[in-house]
Amino acid sequence: MKEGDVILTPVPQADGKLKDRPAIFLREMPPYRDLLVCGISIQLHRYVKDFDEIISPADTDFKSSGLRSKSLIRLGFLAVLPRHRVLGSIGSISAERHKRY
Repeated sequence: MKEGDVILTPVPQADGKLKDRPAIFLREMPPYRDLLVCGISIQLHRYVKDFDEIISPADTDFKSSGLRSKSLIRLGFLAVLPRHRVLGSIGSISAERHKRY
């Protein structure tokens, strides 16, 4: 697993239940090697202009991301996770897109 990977991890929902969701592995956090991740959603109506980013099938890195539909990269939804909470990687975003975060 490397920075820029799209991972699956359990994420708390509004009702308190956990649901497996995609997230982008942004950075490894010292000293324990935890992961700083950014949530991904298909709820495009939550888009915040000049803050969030949309990734769509027209983007060159959409296919490699492993996402199934147009999605919102939610920069306001950050979390630090221990590595053991990651279920696996489904793809990755481009290095150019990763640098923007």
